Amino acid sequence: MNQKTIRDVDISGKRVLVRVDFNVPLNPETGVVTDDSRIRGVLPTLTYLLGKRAKLILCSHLGHPKDKESLLSLAPIAERLSEHLHLPVKMTQDCTGPEVEEAARSLFEGQILLLENLRLRPEDERNEPAFAQALARLADIFVNDAFSMCHRSHASTAGITEYLPSVAGFLLEKEFDTITQVLDNPTRPFTVIIGGKKISDRMATIENVPDKIDSLLIGGGMGSAFLKSLEHGLNALPAAGKAGGLAQDLLDKAGRKGVHLLFPIDVVISDKFDPQGKSRTVSIADVPPGWYVMDIGPRTIEVFTAKFRRSKTVIWNGPLGIFEFPKFQKGTRAIATALASSDATTTTIVSGGSIAEAVEEMELTRKLTHVSVAGAAYLRLLEGKALPGVASLAAKN
Repeated sequence: MNQKTIRDVDISGKRVLVRVDFNVPLNPETGVVTDDSRIRGVLPTLTYLLGKRAKLILCSHLGHPKDKESLLSLAPIAERLSEHLHLPVKMTQDCTGPEVEEAARSLFEGQILLLENLRLRPEDERNEPAFAQALARLADIFVNDAFSMCHRSHASTAGITEYLPSVAGFLLEKEFDTITQVLDNPTRPFTVIIGGKKISDRMATIENVPDKIDSLLIGGGMGSAFLKSLEHGLNALPAAGKAGGLAQDLLDKAGRKGVHLLFPIDVVISDKFDPQGKSRTVSIADVPPGWYVMDIGPRTIEVFTAKFRRSKTVIWNGPLGIFEFPKFQKGTRAIATALASSDATTTTIVSGGSIAEAVEEMELTRKLTHVSVAGAAYLRLLEGKALPGVASLAAKN
């Protein structure tokens, strides 16, 4: 990457504010962290900074609360991080303010302070300068190690760089270099698999990837929206209005570019959008009115698997079914297992929180080239666009 990293600056004895992504899943009953891969991902950066006698101040978001009463505390994360580093991790009750500033000033070399959930302050997502300045007052240097949030122009990812020397951490550097090197010089055939239910996030990616790849496989809510727009009459997740025109445009563009475009040919359907709904597998042409598409079917799994097994570069973003319902995880898990058993010379990159958690739980991480919790940031790079959280960091000379 062309931005400076923590190797390029003097951090000895300085207060270093590190933006991390500790948006980890918690057990709803106990509040205990159920998957700490995001915490483990930043340990190389934190260990390096501690070795340089830095005074660490960490900030992250957790969850998407609609109001302060439903706010999730980072306290369980502080406890888990302390276990990994074998050091105490102090916490504040807010992200900014006089008490937080005093806590930051009081740090000794090698100590760690974790700010409370950034979602406490809506000013962060609005990238308000006053909030960015308040964060900047806590430290001497800013380190962004939250690649998964670099597509956002938040105060804690981009705004703060206006007020502090700003560099990348090791995780951000690894994530960015891995995907950009593949996109710049992929070994072909190059296949992209796009799933997930956030259709609006994927529209621009779908429009742009045919310029770069050889095959595009579309499933999940995105696949259902496209098939619905192509007059398959599916009842799926609400499709963006643009999907109809985009579906036909994509077919035309793929044809002109010589890109092999694959949609599901069979699907698992349910009579209601519910984890306990009555389900069965049908051909894509035989989905009854009022039924919901919940997962890809076995024939689609076979076709998709055959395609990427003939590929030398595969990038996969987004689950291929309604992954939050265990009953409809089969397609995603089957593709993950098949991808992990691909030829050793194939570059396999998997991105997105739910897929990363599934791959971790299935113990497949080491069998893939790279697994990232970042979903939207990868999509932005696939679109060929810059990431605000990266572009705003100091450039190398």
